[in-house]
Amino acid sequence: MGEDRMRIRVFAALVALFAVWVWVDARAQSGGPTVSGAHRFEKVAEGVYYATASGTMNVGANSPIIVSGDEALVIDSEITPAAARALVADLKAVTDKPVRYVVDSHYHYDHSHGNQVFMRDAQVIGHDNTRTRMLGNVLEQYTYLNSIKPIPERVAALRQRIAQESDPQQKKALEQQVANSLAYLEQVKETTVTPPAVTFDKTMTIVKGGREMRLLYLGRGHTDTDVVVYLPKERIVATGDLMESVVSYMGDSFPEDWIATLDRLKALDFDTVMPGHGVVFHGKGKIEAFQKYLRDVITQATAMKKQGLSADDAALKIDATAYKNEFASIRGVGVDPAAVRRIYQLADRPE
Repeated sequence: MGEDRMRIRVFAALVALFAVWVWVDARAQSGGPTVSGAHRFEKVAEGVYYATASGTMNVGANSPIIVSGDEALVIDSEITPAAARALVADLKAVTDKPVRYVVDSHYHYDHSHGNQVFMRDAQVIGHDNTRTRMLGNVLEQYTYLNSIKPIPERVAALRQRIAQESDPQQKKALEQQVANSLAYLEQVKETTVTPPAVTFDKTMTIVKGGREMRLLYLGRGHTDTDVVVYLPKERIVATGDLMESVVSYMGDSFPEDWIATLDRLKALDFDTVMPGHGVVFHGKGKIEAFQKYLRDVITQATAMKKQGLSADDAALKIDATAYKNEFASIRGVGVDPAAVRRIYQLADRPE
């Protein structure tokens, strides 16, 4: 029964994620970003772009691009070598400057498994812990495996929806999802996990073409490898999955530390946030809302653990709907089981 409910929740999460993609797509069509191949480039500031998926390929995370002088810096190399190659090609629509720096915001597959494409011509940079993690068994860990295993079931469900769909446009969109999912299963076979060759502990600064880019490790949060890229003059910060416009995955997180790390993020002087998933947002209100969300989920999960509920059962009961106005991915009662499992795990075995 637990596995059945888990599969239902995984599929529901995938459907919710697609809904966010559709919303982003509609937003882009009305706002007029540059669409090139597998990517859509939103201009955030002069020489600063936010690359998201156009829908023709699974690219994983969003990739901020910073053009400085005669070079470009990419944040996150995307989900596969194929996606990374597409990014390099598609970038030509907004800049002719070569990519000389790639920053891994953290070690997760959807942000770093394109690294191998950039190693010849660019410096791939990340936190010390990112290199350590990626030299380990990341392809055998739950977070990566759970991105692969649900795909056949998801494809089967999508095909059922296609068979029942009467709207030609909706049917075409569903068929594209099937094609992207099946292509991804082939594309991952090419991946060689490639850790950053340049690492740092707390801070690293790159100055090019008069633009200052600060790479900061503010503490544990989404993972113990999270790096933000801060542009002080432009008052812009790229946060990876430390802060998203949707609820971030918590399966490898340090929830209590995360709240304090976000306090350090808020201490920076910025107005614009380019997150690892979702859409660009402004101000610090969403960050404060996510801190409240974390506290609430931790409190509810801790209480249910004391009552003897399993993590998966607790995940079905935790009510975070108070935050649905801030986070469109919240659709009703219940949270990701991986989040509650992690809270339970850290309660039993602190790290």
